[in-house]
Amino acid sequence: ALLDLSGVHQVTGMWMGSTTVPCTYVPSEGFTQHTLSWSVERDSSTSTIFRRDDSGDHILLSKFRGRVSIPKQSPGNASLLIENLEMPDSGHYTCQVIWRSTDNSLITREVTTTVKVVKVAATKPIIRAGEPGLTVAAGASTSLTCEASGSPPISYRWFRSAPAGRAVFLTSGAELAWHSLQPSDSGTYFCEAENR
Repeated sequence: ALLDLSGVHQVTGMWMGSTTVPCTYVPSEGFTQHTLSWSVERDSSTSTIFRRDDSGDHILLSKFRGRVSIPKQSPGNASLLIENLEMPDSGHYTCQVIWRSTDNSLITREVTTTVKVVKVAATKPIIRAGEPGLTVAAGASTSLTCEASGSPPISYRWFRSAPAGRAVFLTSGAELAWHSLQPSDSGTYFCEAENR
């Protein structure tokens, strides 16, 4: 339990963005890092991406060249930064550290993290609440705007409440505008936001 690697079960990265796959340990006296390697398993085949040993850093998989790095001057931090994420980068990443102890024995630990690359962060639309009870003079112009946060594209539709709980569809789009308000325009209006 003296030397142990800490990681997480899963990280999600955005396509074309970057993500860090954590792998850390607390350096202990009497143990020096001998080798550090990262490998990836996809479609039931495992390949070594990166290896750090006495002779330096080596990126062994050409598709990761120029896209992966590991902190240089921070003992105990073996986290893998992957940049310009591509969809095929999804897979199971294993961080393996081998230490040499003062009596020359080797100790190996590893931790595996699932990396998921997604096109867009999928979040459902959340509409910002409007002002309740808007009073406007007859003949004036006004508009209501529907604003939602979430994954684009978001489409909007405006409805007016009708008797017996029915809704009358008015328009598509985020804005509902009146050029000259009439008393008959009084009522309850609501907006619907939709994405994938």
